[in-house]
Amino acid sequence: MTTVTVRASHTYDVTIGWGLLAQVGQTAAGLWKGRTAAVVSDTNVAPRYLDPVRASLEGAGFRVLPFVFPAGEAHKNGHTYLNLLEYLAQEHLTRADGLIALGGGVVGDLTGFAAATYLRGIPFLQVPTTLLAAVDASVGGKTAIDLENGKNLAGAFYQPKAVLCDLDTLATLPEADFADGCAEVIKYGMIGDAGLLDTLETIDLRADPEEVVARCIAHKRDLVEQDEFDTGARQLLNLGHTIGHGVEACSGYQISHGKAVAIGMTLVTRGAVAAGLCPPEVLPRLEALLARYHLPTATDYAAADLYEKTLSDKKRAGDTLSLVVPTAWGKSVLHPIPVGQLLTWIERGLGQ
Repeated sequence: MTTVTVRASHTYDVTIGWGLLAQVGQTAAGLWKGRTAAVVSDTNVAPRYLDPVRASLEGAGFRVLPFVFPAGEAHKNGHTYLNLLEYLAQEHLTRADGLIALGGGVVGDLTGFAAATYLRGIPFLQVPTTLLAAVDASVGGKTAIDLENGKNLAGAFYQPKAVLCDLDTLATLPEADFADGCAEVIKYGMIGDAGLLDTLETIDLRADPEEVVARCIAHKRDLVEQDEFDTGARQLLNLGHTIGHGVEACSGYQISHGKAVAIGMTLVTRGAVAAGLCPPEVLPRLEALLARYHLPTATDYAAADLYEKTLSDKKRAGDTLSLVVPTAWGKSVLHPIPVGQLLTWIERGLGQ
């Protein structure tokens, strides 16, 4: 078992290990005074993990309120969010009670935003069940829902009280879902850890994920502690995300987040090579690593369509966008550009 401590608005522990679902009740009992816990999950995760989490909570003396919504990014919206708030109010949750996010990044984002806004803020516990959520979405306090005009445009910075990453849940992930998390793992290497990239070229990540998961969380911890509210160094975590969110939106969210980020990383790296900012040998090595983890490196969407979908990007400030650009194997920088230049970057990324 590994513990990573995050010192942000408040200090909390991220615990990584096996068999942690059985500890949800004991953990929650130490996080809030009330004995009601609303467990938010989706239709993919709840049938597998809701019962053991409920048993753990009831064993610790909690009244358990399940809220299960349809799985998928398309349901991380205002309708689901308001339904959750109405459910919490109907069940008379108080500020002494708490929420538990049991699922992947969509569940964590929605639950965190509800926790941040219900009664102006109640405690919540993250229990990620995907690799992507474990290494990225569950840590750092970014919570949000999507609007029709863009992803994660309504949200809040609101840190969890704790995070429990039960590695047993990763063993049941379908290959495609595990690959999504691998995209975020590779991202951590590309922004500042060449050694992690070298390791990923040789290991069997699925067989023994603990060290790599802890290493990624420690990277995120370091950036969150420097820049909790995402105005500087933390923006490095957005490598591949600007164009990747465009890919997601163009697909109507049929292309998953991790696969879109993989495409985004490839396109921005190809653009960086074309602009003379990155050595040419980085691109084929990145493409080979992404392929090793069953991730795509290309898209058929037109540059103009991708550009249009990026105009609502949260990293935009006026007419400037902070693009995260690889400059070496295991090194990336923030590269501010005029928003209009992003179309050129996308075209270069597509090889046009």
